Amino acid sequence: MNIYRCLVWPLVRHVESERAHRMTLDLLKTGLVLPPRQADDPVLATTLFGRRIPNPVGLAAGFDKNAEVPDAMLRLGFGFVEVGGVTPKSQPGNPRPRLFRLEEDHAVINRMGFNNEGLDVVAARLEQRRGRLGLVGVNLGANKDSEDRPGDYAISYARLAALCGFAVVNVSSPNTPGLRNLQGREELAALLTRLQPLHAQYRTPLLVKIAPDLAEDDIDAVAELALQYGLDGIVATNTTIARPDTLRSRHRGETGGLSGAPLRDRAEAVLKQLHGKIGNRMALIGVGGIASGEDAYARIRAGASAVQLYSAMVFEGPGLVGRIKSELAALLKRDGFRSIAEAVGKDS
Repeated sequence: MNIYRCLVWPLVRHVESERAHRMTLDLLKTGLVLPPRQADDPVLATTLFGRRIPNPVGLAAGFDKNAEVPDAMLRLGFGFVEVGGVTPKSQPGNPRPRLFRLEEDHAVINRMGFNNEGLDVVAARLEQRRGRLGLVGVNLGANKDSEDRPGDYAISYARLAALCGFAVVNVSSPNTPGLRNLQGREELAALLTRLQPLHAQYRTPLLVKIAPDLAEDDIDAVAELALQYGLDGIVATNTTIARPDTLRSRHRGETGGLSGAPLRDRAEAVLKQLHGKIGNRMALIGVGGIASGEDAYARIRAGASAVQLYSAMVFEGPGLVGRIKSELAALLKRDGFRSIAEAVGKDS
């Protein structure tokens, strides 16, 4: 029985979305987080950016914007965690309400707008966890009022490189006006040119996170530039500005990025195209609509070295992580794979 669905969700669904999220973070900060009842199946162990992790199921950016609870999320059973997005200066984000649960669609729409406490606060928190086990990365954003957005990414990467396991350049959030323009070939090349010397200096793995709404030619261009500039990976994908006709929730017309189940097929298609261009020359992280072991397995077979989730937990609770891992291990063994690495890209 899913205790969360039966006992907790009927209460949580009546609490305003952002308030419920804040309550969750506060609970996690108490330290009263029960670890998983059993260790991860050895078949799930894998390597990401040269580091051994117990499983390939990660927490996507957006849940822990200010690096308040990365260790709590690792204790919940995630194989790795991505905090942020963080911008050089703190900013309040867009006006509330800005987070909407589409319960009938198992989806979420957000127009948060990179609300966060800023680089100094996040750096201080990551400094405090120096020496602790667990792979924790940071999602990097640009301030809404910035006149030099490539400079924003450079400032944050230089400051956080020694404090995180990897850094993700988020040029695909739909909630900061003009940000997605940085995904264009010329704009992205200019940004990566700015970051390349820092990447060579600090050697902290550097990735770019792209939108699911890119045209095929633009996806190919991102892949080519990622290889040209020696990136360590691509996160595919962010939320979408598309609104499928299948959406039923009364919130379906809200402005912002749509995540969750309706994004699943498109996110997987983008991942497959990237793997077709890149192969196994860098890590691809699959995000968008992952809510089961079968979803995670399909994304790995499509080319993902690891996967991330967030929206599905809103509806299924923290126990989802363990269920995904258990189902994924069973699927790998069913098909004769001895490790995650053996399954990567088998359907691409």
